[in-house]
Amino acid sequence: MQTATNRTLSQPSSGTSASSAPKRRPTRAVIRVVLGLLGIFLVIAGIKALQIFSMVSAAKSMVPPPTTVTSAKVQKGDWAPSLTAIGSITPVQGATISAELPGMVSEIGFESGRPVKKGDVLVKLDSSAEQAQLRSSEADAELAKADFDRARDLSQRKVISKAELDAASSKYMQRKAVVDNMQSVINKKEIHAPFDGIAGIREVNPGQMVPAGQKLVTLQALDSVFVDFSLPQQELARVKVGMPVKMTTDAIEGRKFDGTLSAINSAVDSATRSVSLQATIDNADHALRAGMFARVQVLLPETKSTLFVPTTAVAYAPYGNSAYVIEKKKNEKTGKDSLIIRQQFIRTGETRGDFVAVTEGLKEGDEVVSTGVFKMRNGMDVAVDNKLAPKAKLSPEPPNT
Repeated sequence: MQTATNRTLSQPSSGTSASSAPKRRPTRAVIRVVLGLLGIFLVIAGIKALQIFSMVSAAKSMVPPPTTVTSAKVQKGDWAPSLTAIGSITPVQGATISAELPGMVSEIGFESGRPVKKGDVLVKLDSSAEQAQLRSSEADAELAKADFDRARDLSQRKVISKAELDAASSKYMQRKAVVDNMQSVINKKEIHAPFDGIAGIREVNPGQMVPAGQKLVTLQALDSVFVDFSLPQQELARVKVGMPVKMTTDAIEGRKFDGTLSAINSAVDSATRSVSLQATIDNADHALRAGMFARVQVLLPETKSTLFVPTTAVAYAPYGNSAYVIEKKKNEKTGKDSLIIRQQFIRTGETRGDFVAVTEGLKEGDEVVSTGVFKMRNGMDVAVDNKLAPKAKLSPEPPNT
């Protein structure tokens, strides 16, 4: 009995050990898979880390190629200082031709925009009524003259008194005055050019009734023109009549007109504290017209030594203007000599042609970047190539002028 019982009790224990053996095998397999995947991940991560490290090392050791720029030297020259102002062009001779008397336009003797000579008939008004009155007045005057001649003869023979002679003379003079007045009215109805000039666009047509004062046409003499402008009162002592003047206008780009200062006003404007001036400009080809906007430059006689660079070499900014000076330095990365730019803040003065004066910040002979300065930054490596560099001039002449 005891032996049977022991067999019965030992049977469950053998069943338990048999069931636990299969459970351990799957657990070990999962661990091996996880360890394998982890190993693969670590290998990939190591490869990527090595690649990134190599790229960073290459980037640190890589030297970017220098930027190609054009350059210009800081020049020194004697510039004649000048005073600039804004003005307006007016004709030396100009008039608005108007009708002094009312009437109907019977004839127009000019073409709009064409030259006319002094004395040419511009407009005729109908004067047929006045012509008839003139003939009547001339007849009365002839009769009065005959009466006066007869009275004078009788007076010489003491036939009539001196009072009767005076009355005949007065009557003749009155009739003659009527003739002269009618002739004057007829003459005023025939409007002539008062001077040589260019006629404007006509304001009337044949057959049109015009009142007294009606504008007929403008007439401008354009062989030379005036430029009216003003300067501050503190500049009055620096200007004199006869000084050379240069003028430009937006209407004719690229062209400069020469002239002389011809008049200085005797009084200073109390409101603006400025003085009015007038320059005479030669206009033989009639390119300038009255009313045009003008920029005037009065050239002063003294000269001063001035440093200047092309205007394209200046980087204009609200906090201050600057230029990029090209310097030769040893590159810390490569150990070789290279060209490096240095930003230099400067003060600028007047402009003249393609150049601008530099009053502070640069010295004669400095080499500066002349184009594309807005793309530059301090410390950049550059390479100078002036093969296609634009040529700056003090007196540029555009090819289309």
